[in-house]
Amino acid sequence: MSASRAPVTDGLAATDDIGWAVRLLAATPTHEHRDPELLRRWARAADAFGAALAPVGCEARVVERDGGLELGLLARYTSRPPTVELFTDTLALAERVVDARGWRDWYPPGSVRAAALAHEAVHVHLHHGPAKAALKHALGHSALRLGRLRVPGHVAGAEEVAAHAYARTVCGLGRSPLLLTAALAAEAEARSGSANGSNPPPARDARREN
Repeated sequence: MSASRAPVTDGLAATDDIGWAVRLLAATPTHEHRDPELLRRWARAADAFGAALAPVGCEARVVERDGGLELGLLARYTSRPPTVELFTDTLALAERVVDARGWRDWYPPGSVRAAALAHEAVHVHLHHGPAKAALKHALGHSALRLGRLRVPGHVAGAEEVAAHAYARTVCGLGRSPLLLTAALAAEAEARSGSANGSNPPPARDARREN
């Protein structure tokens, strides 16, 4: 089945990548009462910025371990020492969800792991390099204006949108990992409902600086 003919009856897939980016921003603290059109403009700018980034290598040590489902994590970056943790149980669930939903053309075998690594690598890149300032300029949000002087402002969640767009592009995915993240959250919600709400959604790529 080609990516262009993925199930249109799938409610999650019916929302496009920008739509999921808007939802991510809308669910981010400080954006609760933002104009939806402003969120869409920021989502488009962050998505375009991430998609245009040159490939970034992952210089951190990569560690694979279980426990992601309990933590609600797919991957996590810690800085001391620089380490990317990949949670194999969540990755395995993601692969099963891809097959169950008929999304294999969008997410080829092994691409979920590659996208998780790419996602964390670009978070590090945005955190430590000049690209962070470039993203602020691309978003066009002003924290302060004094005459002609404009101080670019931080848009919470924009780096996450950019990182997902980067992973989609460099890994050659048919859809953003944001869609798969939403599917994982739905899967976890269904599982926790049958287990009286015992597990949180395994829907996050988390970057934590220690």
